[in-house]
Amino acid sequence: MKGGLELPLPNVAKAKNDETFRKYLSLCTLVVQNSALVLLLRYSRIVQQPGQPLYIASTVVFFAEIMKFLVCLYFLYKESGKWSIFVSTVNEELIENFSDINKMVIPSGLYAIQNNLLFVALSNLEAATFQITYQMKILSTALFSVILLGKRLSRNKWVSLVLLMVGVILVQLPASKGVTSTTDEETSLVNGQNPFIGLIAVIAACLSSGFAGCYFEKMLKRNSTSMWVRNIQLGIPGTLFSLIAMMFNDGQAIASQGFFQGYDLLTWVVVVNQALGGLLVAVVVKYADNILKGFATSLSIIISSVISFYLFNFHPSPQFALGALIVITSTFMYGRPERTPPTSPTL
Repeated sequence: MKGGLELPLPNVAKAKNDETFRKYLSLCTLVVQNSALVLLLRYSRIVQQPGQPLYIASTVVFFAEIMKFLVCLYFLYKESGKWSIFVSTVNEELIENFSDINKMVIPSGLYAIQNNLLFVALSNLEAATFQITYQMKILSTALFSVILLGKRLSRNKWVSLVLLMVGVILVQLPASKGVTSTTDEETSLVNGQNPFIGLIAVIAACLSSGFAGCYFEKMLKRNSTSMWVRNIQLGIPGTLFSLIAMMFNDGQAIASQGFFQGYDLLTWVVVVNQALGGLLVAVVVKYADNILKGFATSLSIIISSVISFYLFNFHPSPQFALGALIVITSTFMYGRPERTPPTSPTL
């Protein structure tokens, strides 16, 4: 064989097949996680067995933080390889280097607020409506990335962000009379649901998510600290904030009926999904490009709408469908890789 060493063709084909498999596995994982997070949380908030009290949302957030912390400790141990290295890393990064944990107070507090707001939003909004409106986190993340990270957005991305806003507004505007509405406001209010409160909660969650995500990214880029260490540093104040929020908002209810009032198997599934969802996405997202992530978001919106039709008697109006289509299109546009102009040959 001329021209030096080359990989055998079967190995090249196997490597490509493995890469393709990882990409589509990532896609499926993102679709399932995004859809399950919204649908399970919504279902658990509006469907209870006769006589079963509604579980306290702040306790789910607290238990999810504890579970996330323990999972990160486990993977840090696996990454270390030896118990002695693990102990040394914990001592160096979590005890001696306490200043880094202080720097995580801001994003961890915002994430705690965001996680509690998701329960408020999905207690008051249809799953599909929430899924679409929550894409506003793309807009908030983009704006904070310009402010905090100094990124520059192309014209195509700004256009996609404007389209995103238009789509979300169409989804949220009340349907005209004589047309089946996305959510019947009077029925929602009778059932203890308030779409306006749900909308405010989604907007606040998007702002918290955008700022915290960009702040966390800025911290990650400062050095090569392990992702698991950073998540543990993030989880320590996050657990404390969740505990304070739980005791401040629901202390009396917990004292009278206990932490686990209203808990069943579905509630624990929600806890696990809340705890592992973000970590799972962080792990698999490195195998998926922006187009696949946009595709996963679009599929999640469609799946949420279809399942909501059967589970929650959700009837989308033409206006809602148009807004959803615009949001999906803008998501694809924003995630589309930018074309780099060809370089002119040097003479």
